[in-house]
Amino acid sequence: MTNGAKIGAAGTSPFNLGPRLRVTFAILILLILGGNALVVWQFDIIRNETEHLTGANRQLVAVLRLQANLLSFHRGLDDLARSMDLRRLVTEAESMRGALHEQTQQTRTAIANLPSETVVDPSFLPTLDTIDITLSAQIDAILDLAKSGDWGAIQPRISNELNSIETQTAILVNNINQQASGELARGVAGMRSVQRRILMIVPATALSTFFIAAFFGWSIARRFVELSLDERVAERTRIARELHDTLLQSFHALMFQFQAARNQLPERPENDKGLRALDDAIATTEEAIAEGRDAIHDLRPGPSAKSDLAHLLTTAGRELAGSQDTNGNSTSFRVIVEGEPQALSPMLQDEIYRIAREVIRNAFRHADASLIEAEIRYDQRQLRLRIRDDGKGIEPKVLEGRARTGHWGLAGIRERAQRIGAKVDFWSEARAGTEVELTVPAKIAYKAERNDSRFRLSRKAGSDE
Repeated sequence: MTNGAKIGAAGTSPFNLGPRLRVTFAILILLILGGNALVVWQFDIIRNETEHLTGANRQLVAVLRLQANLLSFHRGLDDLARSMDLRRLVTEAESMRGALHEQTQQTRTAIANLPSETVVDPSFLPTLDTIDITLSAQIDAILDLAKSGDWGAIQPRISNELNSIETQTAILVNNINQQASGELARGVAGMRSVQRRILMIVPATALSTFFIAAFFGWSIARRFVELSLDERVAERTRIARELHDTLLQSFHALMFQFQAARNQLPERPENDKGLRALDDAIATTEEAIAEGRDAIHDLRPGPSAKSDLAHLLTTAGRELAGSQDTNGNSTSFRVIVEGEPQALSPMLQDEIYRIAREVIRNAFRHADASLIEAEIRYDQRQLRLRIRDDGKGIEPKVLEGRARTGHWGLAGIRERAQRIGAKVDFWSEARAGTEVELTVPAKIAYKAERNDSRFRLSRKAGSDE
């Protein structure tokens, strides 16, 4: 590939996404991370609420077990007192003392292992201390009474002392039960609130992520289309340069050789067949050179980025009208602009200009028209370009795409319009002229001022033009 094509290929990079795409990608990542962070935060709230409920329930279970053991201890002592069996009282009282002490230690351990967020009732630990100290002392007192034979005083003592502790334990159970009920109510309300937030966060994050990802994907696809257009422009420039430097120069040299040979021939009658054949060859070579120049003009990037569309069409019309005047024909050409002119994306303007120039050139060459008009209308929704003439019209078979006219032909014009997302329509009748309408959606045609890279197209490939 020649140097010009290499420069054009280096002018753009698939990783040069532009500021808008980078910002969109950053927003997409932040949205995904932010949405997931919000969901994780809500689940962390649920975990905290669950730990509160777990701690309150475990505290309630511990005090209920303690209360059950106190009741069992009370019944056991009462049975021993009624039996009036000193040996049995001594043996089983010590066993009951050990079991009760073990239960209070287990309760202390359960309280110590509650979650850190759990609010422990302030009277819980003092009640355990009271049970450990008071009941152990009461067992010793009951044993002393039994050994002295005063069995009648044992039962009242058991009732008075244990009832007081059981009442204190019952109050503790009631307080912890109320605390657990309150934690349950708050936990249920908090989880319902979290559930509502999750039901809002997840769909909102998913929808936002979908739309932003779709926009990002569309922008990336568009960027790759632009890069492919860059490559196509570079390749067209290379081909144009090769045609100019090789084929066209060869035609020039061949024509000069024909002309030199023609000049060396002796004077002969004009109807000499050999002389006419040589003149025809020279004329054919001149036509080939002219068509080659037109082909190179179509292949090379145009100057559309530096001028507006109306100026480009006016210049093209004047050039075509001037070349027609040399053939003895005269056709008027004018450009009409409606609406507030808008800055067009450079790539789109170049493509629109090439389509319009081909239509105008066909009109000058084949329509035999006295007037050709190009009407440009800038609407908010679309750019509309109409080119009409009052010539002889186009044959139906040509409109249907069964024949080619001019350099591009109608099929080529349609293909070029389709490539840029435009729509082209043809109307023509015999001896009633022809009208061609090209419409391009505004979001494609107009250049967004806040984003100059929307249709950025490298022109470095044509810098040696």
